Amino acid sequence: MGAWDLVERGRPRGRDGLWSDRAPGRLTIPRPGAATLVVLGGYAVSRVLATGLLLTAWIVSGGVHDAHATLRAPGGFGGFLTAWDGAWYRRIALHGYPSDLPVTGGAVQKSVWAFLPAYPAVVRALMSMTSLGYAPAAVTVSVVAGGAATVVLHRLLAERFGSRPAMWGALFFAFGPLGFLFQVAYAESLFLALVFAALLAVLRGRPLVAMPFGVAAAFTHPGALAVPVALAAVWVASLVRRRPLPLRTHLAVVASGLVTAAAGLAWPVVVTLVTGRGDGYVATETAWWRDYIGDAAAVFRPLTPWFLFAERLVGGWGVPIVALLLVAVGWCLAFRSRALGVGIGAFVVAYVAYLVAVFLPQQSTFRMLLPLSPVLGTPALSASPRRATATLVVGIAVQPIAIWTLWVAWPP
Repeated sequence: MGAWDLVERGRPRGRDGLWSDRAPGRLTIPRPGAATLVVLGGYAVSRVLATGLLLTAWIVSGGVHDAHATLRAPGGFGGFLTAWDGAWYRRIALHGYPSDLPVTGGAVQKSVWAFLPAYPAVVRALMSMTSLGYAPAAVTVSVVAGGAATVVLHRLLAERFGSRPAMWGALFFAFGPLGFLFQVAYAESLFLALVFAALLAVLRGRPLVAMPFGVAAAFTHPGALAVPVALAAVWVASLVRRRPLPLRTHLAVVASGLVTAAAGLAWPVVVTLVTGRGDGYVATETAWWRDYIGDAAAVFRPLTPWFLFAERLVGGWGVPIVALLLVAVGWCLAFRSRALGVGIGAFVVAYVAYLVAVFLPQQSTFRMLLPLSPVLGTPALSASPRRATATLVVGIAVQPIAIWTLWVAWPP
């Protein structure tokens, strides 16, 4: 047993390594090769299903969207798959970022500066190497990254929960209600692959391996700051349990944590340096908020967006409703934290805290919950074949509803 392995109730957990964050007891982790083939096979089937559902939705909708989707790339079904945020990523992939922010009446307007550069950069690179157009290149990147995310999630769950919950958790992820997002021009699948890889490295006690994945995730999608929080939590837990720690490991953890945290905070600085406006990123993000909370979006204050939105929606009852919701979420997280383990538990708590602190709840809330997918490995969801099958069937059944509601009608 490695010197850094976490110990709970006197029982060693996991295998040799810097530290391990695994459930107590004997775990059977399948051979990576065989398990990967099974997971990829399930993911391939899920892509066939998602393609069929999206194609059906496109045909039924007459190939057109709500007026909000008019920015989508032209071109039939390809345009359908690159609508909504995909149209903004298309602008970045083809034209890059402007040197200034659009302003009307003193208010910063919506622009590409709200979107991080890694996903459109990868799409652009594929377009340059293959001569593909934007739509096929963007969808290809999303599908491939979604497959990588599913495989890495499986290994992450196996590291913590064992083979059976991990396999079911990966299937729940691939066939879930929002699985269609791995088929469209969104950054979610690439972000999830990077975040899961970083979190897996954290659980395996490889902070320097986690660092490049965490940095890349930070330039792909907001929310990557939860990775250094998970790293810090596992490190502190090992210290609390008084495990002997080599100096080089302390240094690796500190370096990885500082670099990934700095990357997570870097994009607003980049926007400021290029556009010359100190609040450029925040002002651009909150430009979308005006559609939901009006003039209240003019001033951003952390921890207030959920309350502002609820008050706008239901009036004075909004504040106590959100407060009760947050208490319920906090209770659930505290109740489930032991089952999730230190690393995954800290990541989940940190990511939820990020959503509460800076995110305005609206249609995008559902896809913003995708990084919490490691909870799908909780053994309770696959405790019996009947329960696991029911969970899978429900996810598949809800997906066409999600496609129609969150893709045909409103942006997810």
